[in-house]
This record gives sequence, structure tokens and C-alpha cells, in this order.
Amino acid sequence: MTISIAEALLEASRTLLNAGVPEARREAASLLGHLIRKDRTFLISQAEHQLTSEELQIFRATVERRAAGEPLQYITGQQDFYGRVFRVTPDVLIPRPETELLVEAALELTKDGAPFICDVGTGSGCIAISLLCEQISARAIAVDVSTAALSIAKQNANQLGVTDRIELLNSDCFDSVPTTYRFDLVISNPPYVDQDIVPGLQREVRDHEPLIALTPGPDGLTIIRRLLAEAPQRLRENGFLLLEIGFNQGAAVENLVDRSVWKLIEIRPDLQGIPRIVVLQKV
Repeated sequence: MTISIAEALLEASRTLLNAGVPEARREAASLLGHLIRKDRTFLISQAEHQLTSEELQIFRATVERRAAGEPLQYITGQQDFYGRVFRVTPDVLIPRPETELLVEAALELTKDGAPFICDVGTGSGCIAISLLCEQISARAIAVDVSTAALSIAKQNANQLGVTDRIELLNSDCFDSVPTTYRFDLVISNPPYVDQDIVPGLQREVRDHEPLIALTPGPDGLTIIRRLLAEAPQRLRENGFLLLEIGFNQGAAVENLVDRSVWKLIEIRPDLQGIPRIVVLQKV
């Protein structure tokens, strides 16, 4: 049995819509485009193109996976971030648009010179690798407690051609980072979700993304506190610490900042106006 692209997309859209998947038509098109290696223009202009029986079987199976709550990015194995495609698996957090604001802030602060950067909790490597791609003179240390995540980060570094400028370390924050290293910038999108909130997260996040990358435990500020306390010893004079924080953590984080150690430059809002990016400079 074969059906056309248009028929397959209609069937898939209905399946996803019934399963409560937002933007069902777009998600169906993304799944099919990935499967047959065609862009959206092809799907529209060649809507009567017949899928093979094998393509249809595989497509229906992937649609069922998405309908069951598995994120699109884990099914396709990729996610766009800061203009590049990164490999993602359930071992790493899916890069989000909010985190691109973290990269933008870092680029503004390090546009002059050849910055030495430490990315704490690197996951897929999207932050550190994006910075290296944008700044050809930059170098980075990227750390994560997950060896599986570091494997994905290594693949992304290879794919995007920055392996000669990045060092990947299995480390709990700075624990395994050589004490002789001094950075111009420490940057992190740490786990910051309060453990009590996790059950109420979207099923795609709650059931599929790595818990260790989402929450540090009962207190969502645990890793942020560590970074505020430990980063000064790892930064050069006038170095910067950039953090992504949760939607309700702006005031709490501001209160944690020791003004004898840090100058709080700003807490930038995301596109929804939510305090999201903390910009600090070592005093």
C-alpha cells in the first residue's frame, strides 16, 4: 500500500492532534521531511508524490512515537541552535531558544580578544561550541557529570569543526578542572528546576529529557549557589559569570549575589519578558 505525501500528512496530523501534540501539522511535516530527506518546499510542491510502503511504515511508527510523547528532536536526533544543527539524544537536554540569549550575552562580553571559556554542564555542547564557531580565537573547557552527554558534545564538536579548541571534561562543576586554569568567562545553563515541579512539567520534558539536566534536587538553586561560590577562584580579574535561571528565580538569585565578590550587571529577560540571563562580573 502506498499513499501520497498529502494523505500521509493528513493522517499523521490527525493522529498527533488527537494525542494532544501542539502544532500537529508542523510536527508531522518535520517527521516526514526528516524521514524522506526532503524540505518543506518539496512536501508542499510535491504533495502527490507517493511514499513507498517502507517509508509509510516507518513514518507511521515515528508518528506513534511522537503521539506517545517522545520529543520530535529525539526522534530526528537533531535540533537547531544558534544557526547550526546539533545532534541530540535522550542523554542531553534539548537546546532551547532561551539559551541562545545566553550565547548572545557571552558574545557581547567577549567580542574583544581571545577568550578562554568554561561551560559548566555542557550537555550537547551547544553553548560552548556555538561560542567557538562565532569566535575563531576563543578556546573552551566544557564540563559535565554525564559521560554520555560528553560523548554527544564530542560528536557535535567534530561535526562543527572545533575539536582543536575545546577540551571536554567529566566533572561535577569545577571539581576536575585543573586549578591552574583561569577563565575570562564561566557560562552555564545549570539544572534549575525545583524537584517538586518536575511532575507538573510537559510529558515531553518530564518523561524523556534527562532528569539530571533538569533538576539538582529539592532546591532548584543548588548548582547556582555552587557557581556563585566557586567561580570567582576560577575567573581572571574582571571575568564574567553568565547563568540561565528559571522563570521564578530572578529575585532569589539576585539575593544570593555577594556584592563584595560580584558586580550584578543585569538580569536579562527572555522574549516573554521573564528574567532569564544573569550577567555578573568578578569584582
